[in-house]
Amino acid sequence: QVQLVESGGGLVQAGGSLRLSCAVSGSIFRIDDMGWYRQARGNQRELVAGITAGGSTKYTDSVKGRFTISRDNAKNTVYLQMNSLKPEDTAVYYCNARRFHASDYVDDYWGQGTQVTVSS
Repeated sequence: QVQLVESGGGLVQAGGSLRLSCAVSGSIFRIDDMGWYRQARGNQRELVAGITAGGSTKYTDSVKGRFTISRDNAKNTVYLQMNSLKPEDTAVYYCNARRFHASDYVDDYWGQGTQVTVSS
């Protein structure tokens, strides 16, 4: 009953930009961390960027200085601004929302994925 819907993916030339959006809806009372993961063909899924409810951010080394994650808590939406895109960024990008509970229990919610393709 919790849905995460991504948008903004597509095909872009190297050096171009895209902005991904992820809107969360449904029966969720609180969202703690949110993030973007990606999985390229034949590779493992990796964390790209994360953001806490308070706005603290983290990035994987390969995107630092090029990508920016942000969130609008009032709209339950997280964004990923992707600049200076490289062919190595080509992957399916997945939105994640996480809630922390007592006793170290965690709820994770995932979007369906959006394709980002960067041509050389």
